Amino acid sequence: MMALRAGLLGVGMMGRHHARVLRETEGIDLVAIADPGGDPHGVAGGLQILPDIEALIAEGIDVAVVAVPTRFHEDAALKLAAAGVHTLVEKPIAHSIEAGQRMVDAFAAAGLVGAVGHVERFNPALQQLRARLEAGDLGEVYQIATRRQSNFPARIADVGVAKDLASHDIDLTAWVVQSDYDLVFAQTEFKSGREYEDMITITGRTKSGVIVNNIVNWLSPMKERVTVVTGEKGAFVADTATGDLAFFANGTIPLEWESVSTFRGVSEGDVTRYAFAKREPLRVEHEAFRDAVLGKQSHVVTMEQGQRTLTVVEAALESASKGASVKL
Repeated sequence: MMALRAGLLGVGMMGRHHARVLRETEGIDLVAIADPGGDPHGVAGGLQILPDIEALIAEGIDVAVVAVPTRFHEDAALKLAAAGVHTLVEKPIAHSIEAGQRMVDAFAAAGLVGAVGHVERFNPALQQLRARLEAGDLGEVYQIATRRQSNFPARIADVGVAKDLASHDIDLTAWVVQSDYDLVFAQTEFKSGREYEDMITITGRTKSGVIVNNIVNWLSPMKERVTVVTGEKGAFVADTATGDLAFFANGTIPLEWESVSTFRGVSEGDVTRYAFAKREPLRVEHEAFRDAVLGKQSHVVTMEQGQRTLTVVEAALESASKGASVKL
């Protein structure tokens, strides 16, 4: 079978990684790159840098990756849908719920695969975590808490930390516990002098009753990417920056050291750090997109799912502005 002809729109900080992985993914041939800003990271190789989405489509591509600023997602995606091109759009799906819905509708009407780049779902630690939850290793899930903190990124200019980073945690939270958000309450801060928030905390509950807490900011001197799922039999801790997963089991051995039991409870159990293969999440994401285009079973993040995540982000921002919880 001939390789899928792929086009890439945008070769900035994220687009450069897409260029590399597209070239390395079996069954995909990167044949065209477009970016009105040129090639700042020198990833084009022997390809000409095309000026716009129209020129990219004219190259006769089968699939496309859109890695331009969020405000340009809708225009590019709608033109690709009209041209019959299967498309993976970087997260968030769009700058507004209305724009995102137009994208969802366009790809559904055209019968095309439309996907959103919520790459954390393909992180080996979270995939292992999801599989172990499904196997019942934790029993009933009570709570999921995420922390995503880092310093300020100069590359992001058109959205705040909620759409850029919290969208990762909202998507992975709903996916890990297999239940959409039902209620959110959020608080934001604006410390960097921009119109967009650079800190957000989101608390809430999923439709299945799991308590949710997402802590996200661009104001931290250290980088942290942690997901903790607490349940009936203990707690899983996933570090998506390193791809590590550990399980802290509830114990059955009583503690006789009073000062320790005060902080750790009446008993503590074994702590297990799992060993498993760790493949690059972006590569796994591209393989899932390729398989979806080829009609194979795939766990690609659909545009419908990306739209649900954006809806939760907007609800959180609404909550923060009103100072009240928002029910989805």
